[in-house]
This record gives sequence, structure tokens and C-alpha cells, in this order.
Amino acid sequence: MREFGYVRAATVAEAIGLAAEGPVAYLAGGTNLVDLMREEVERPRRVVDISRLPLSAVEDLPDGGLRLGALARNAHVAADDRVRRRYPVLARALLRGASPQLRNRATVGGNLLQRTRCRYFYDLGAACNKRAPGTGCEAIGGFDRGHAILGASESCVAVHPSDMCVALAALDATVNLTGPEGDRSVPVSDLHLLPGDTPQVETVLRSGELVTSVDLPPWPPARGAYVKVRDRASYAFALVSVAVLVQVHEGTITLARIALGGVAPKPWRAYAAEELLTGAAADERTFGAAAEEAVVGARPLRHNGFKAELARRLIRRTLVKLS
Repeated sequence: MREFGYVRAATVAEAIGLAAEGPVAYLAGGTNLVDLMREEVERPRRVVDISRLPLSAVEDLPDGGLRLGALARNAHVAADDRVRRRYPVLARALLRGASPQLRNRATVGGNLLQRTRCRYFYDLGAACNKRAPGTGCEAIGGFDRGHAILGASESCVAVHPSDMCVALAALDATVNLTGPEGDRSVPVSDLHLLPGDTPQVETVLRSGELVTSVDLPPWPPARGAYVKVRDRASYAFALVSVAVLVQVHEGTITLARIALGGVAPKPWRAYAAEELLTGAAADERTFGAAAEEAVVGARPLRHNGFKAELARRLIRRTLVKLS
């Protein structure tokens, strides 16, 4: 690990001001950043510790939604009775996302912004456009079993690792940001970018911007589930995961949300599949068609072609279970 400056911010305004003085890395729980710094993948000249800012509350919103502070611990959010009752798909995703020790440290904001676990990204001896733009992507033609089948490019095939983000995408959550140019809000589905020719640009965050909270909208009484397939039952990243919300009235689907994890460089909303489901009969034929639609355009690599079929089966099985 290289030398770096360290300062603890006492207020949000101070943190933003410090960021304006030059490139910094914000430190919250540190479960991803510290690993990246230790491996010298991240080499910030200054780290701004924001862990003591007043951003850890989980609060009811006037419209019936819920606000998750950016520094709320994953364990606290998963255990919150309001989350468990009103947004169980989120609680389940958090509980499947990490070990208890990590959930006690990891934060909502850090989870949103965690970087890929691609082995080539972590290997300083490997070519990686995300880590070192213009050097190439050794995952393409390499061991690509865990990599993307949707939304990738010739520059990068890495996947986003977050379970929480998949649930937030299905819930139509909104991310609140503050920075040198003021406050703004971004739908969580628009927060992360596809790699294109610039895989090193992973989000829409501007220089110095800080995630302050995530807003969950009021949700109708839909049934939901988060299902994750991984190589081992204990803490592991998803090969494929799916967050599904569905509402059925008198045999007709009146609401559908589907988001996939482990298959793309960002949490992947299956909008076309949702459109196919809405207004259709809640039967296995419809569910099968939606599952097929969800992976249209998939471009498997040498070792991960199983992901498309696995995603289809997960979606179909989860819809049957919820309906």
C-alpha cells in the first residue's frame, strides 16, 4: 500500500470541500476500498473519512416511502422492521450479499459504489481497461466464467458485484447525491454506466460528489423474492441472481419488476420482460416467454454460456412461486 493523506470530515460540507481541493477517495465502511488500496488497484493521494457523518439513519418519508442513509450499515438495514415488512426483497438481498462480519461494516453508499471483483481487475500484471484504460481486457479470451453476458463491450466484460443494487433496481429506488455543484437525485437504474469504450467511468457521479441517501418509493402490495445462485452457499458473489416483484389480480399480472445480477456490468433491469408480463395471464406460458425475453441479446463468452439458461430458469421459477 502506498502512502496517502488522511483526514476525517466532521460535516458533509467539509467532506465536499476537501474533495474540491483535489482527487480523493471517500472512506465509509472500507470493505472494498481498503482491499483495493492494499492491492494498489486504487492509489488515492488523500482519503477523506466520512464514517462519522450524520448519514446513517433509516427514516420514513412523507409519501410512505423510506430513506436509507448512505452510512447505514447493511446489517442494520436488513434488520430494520420497516424494510423487512415493506421491502422484503431488499432485506433478503442484503442477507445474501455478504458474511455477518462484512454486513456489520459495509454501508449503503459503499455497496452502491463497490467495484468489480474481476480477477484481472485485481491483478496488476494483467491487461485491464477498467484499471488502466487502453491496455486491453484479458478477461476476453481468458477465464470468463463469472463475467457478463449482457451489456458488455469489446473493452470490458466485468460484472457489477452488488446484491443490494439488484434489489434497489427492482424497487425503482432513487440515489441522492451532493457535491460542489449542489444536490441532485438519480434513479438507481441510471447510476451505473455500461462500459462502452470507457469502462473506467463506472457511474454518473461527478468529481467530488457524495452519496447521501437512497429513497425507496411507496410500494404496492406486490409479492417479491430475491434468489441468488453462487458456487458455494456461504459468502460468494452471484453467478446469476434475480429480484422479482409481481402483483396478480384475478389471474392477471398487474405489476411486474425484474432485475438481474451477475450477468452485466450494472444491475440489469429486464424492462422488455416486465412489459410482456404486465396485463398478461399469470401462467407458465407467460412466465416462460418473459424469461426468454429477459436475456434477449445475451452474448456469452467461452465459459459462461450457462448463465443465460440459468437466468431463464431462475426467472421462470420465481414467477411461478410468487404467483
